[in-house]
Amino acid sequence: QVHVVQSGGGSVQPGGSLRLSCQASGYTRDYYAIGWFRQTPGKGRDGIACISISDGTRYVADSLKGRFTISRDNAQKTVFLQMNNLKPEDTGVYYCATDGGHGFCSGSYRGDPQEYEYEIWGQGTQVTVSS
Repeated sequence: QVHVVQSGGGSVQPGGSLRLSCQASGYTRDYYAIGWFRQTPGKGRDGIACISISDGTRYVADSLKGRFTISRDNAQKTVFLQMNNLKPEDTGVYYCATDGGHGFCSGSYRGDPQEYEYEIWGQGTQVTVSS
């Protein structure tokens, strides 16, 4: 019943910006969390950000703070990942996922989002940063 649709991504030069979008539909209540993950060459798939729709808690990995920002448009029920000053090492497949309804964003109390915390996944989108 719950589906995740994501959009955005593309190819950009170093220093450029991209904005990824994610919508989760099918929830009967606004009580869930959205997580962002990326799969980069040689590094596996890592959680990089999350946001709780229920309480507004947000988290971005320490290594990405200052460049990546997670936010939500409440009217359109869309979560955004704004990525600025992109670097070649940011290249990879970016996935949006939702937790199925528990509504918690890990934050500092639990570290980066983990794959096992998320049940429904978007299709992924390619981000390529190169000259």
